[in-house]
Amino acid sequence: MRDGIHPDYHPVVFEDSGTGDSWLGKSTMTTDRTTVWTDGNTYPHVLLDVSSYSHPYYTGQMKIIDSAGRVERFNRRYGKRSRGDS
Repeated sequence: MRDGIHPDYHPVVFEDSGTGDSWLGKSTMTTDRTTVWTDGNTYPHVLLDVSSYSHPYYTGQMKIIDSAGRVERFNRRYGKRSRGDS
């Protein structure tokens, strides 16, 4: 890698603001907030609105859309057409 062209890649504490869960990862993000992690070191602290701890897809709270009902409603409203209709 060439010197001087890449951003600083460093440890960062991420926190899900909805659930309060935190984890230590690496990122190029910078922030003025810092926090002391369980290892006793101080790291930049980034708040996230959504993470895998709170996203409906990962938590199993995702709603399933009734696409079959929509198709049936469309066919009732506009009627089924045969292949010969224009």
